[in-house]
Amino acid sequence: MKPARLAVLAIALAAGGGAAFLMSGSDAPPPAQPVVQAPPPPLPVTDVLVAAADLPMGQNIQAADLRWQPWPDQAITVGYMTRSVSPNAMETIIGSITRSAFLAGEPIRPQKIARSDGGFMAAILPSGMRAVAIVTDTRGSSSAGGFILPNDHVDVIRTYRDEDASRSGGGEAQISETLLTDIRVLAVGQIVQEKNGTNVVTGETATLALTPSQAETVTLAQKVGQLSLSLRSLVDAGRTVDAVPETQQDSAITVVRFGVARQQPRR
Repeated sequence: MKPARLAVLAIALAAGGGAAFLMSGSDAPPPAQPVVQAPPPPLPVTDVLVAAADLPMGQNIQAADLRWQPWPDQAITVGYMTRSVSPNAMETIIGSITRSAFLAGEPIRPQKIARSDGGFMAAILPSGMRAVAIVTDTRGSSSAGGFILPNDHVDVIRTYRDEDASRSGGGEAQISETLLTDIRVLAVGQIVQEKNGTNVVTGETATLALTPSQAETVTLAQKVGQLSLSLRSLVDAGRTVDAVPETQQDSAITVVRFGVARQQPRR
């Protein structure tokens, strides 16, 4: 055989052997080892006194209603009751009355509870305010159709007979005026909060939270006319909308003599 053919045959054998070697493959690379990250350091926590269950307004707090719960230190705000500062807080709170509702797990704050040996209404009444009940129509004609609920805000409207206009005109003259605006309703009848999704509450009285001067105005207005409540929008709570100026309310009083109501300036 000629040398050239031998060389070609040798090259072919070498190429075939290389191809076979490549086709046979090599050992699989070892699997990649997962990267293990060190867990972050635990956040410092402090035990905070929280509600163990939902507590409605007016609830008499018992031991089963409270529990200590770890709370991140960075999330603790002023007013939270901590075990490190007040270790006897649970014993102190037992027997108090909730002035507003708590959700389960919500921190207990002193501003939302009251310690009182008196009645419930006195416990939930804000400082400096007076609770005054006005007579309403059970059909809701003087209370927005019965859709006024506790904690709503209302305007108080007085309707009365204008004696002077009635005598001069020979007919019956009625006047309506807004006495007070943005007044909080404490209770309707003896219901102080919405229960079980109730949307309509009716009662013969509505108890309002009033200042002492407002209490005088409403008490007198009930004697010389009829009072009605107009429901305010939640958006308008805390705002004055077409309100009667305070100077007008305080500058005159209604005096009734022989069945005739007249406005006289305060002295």
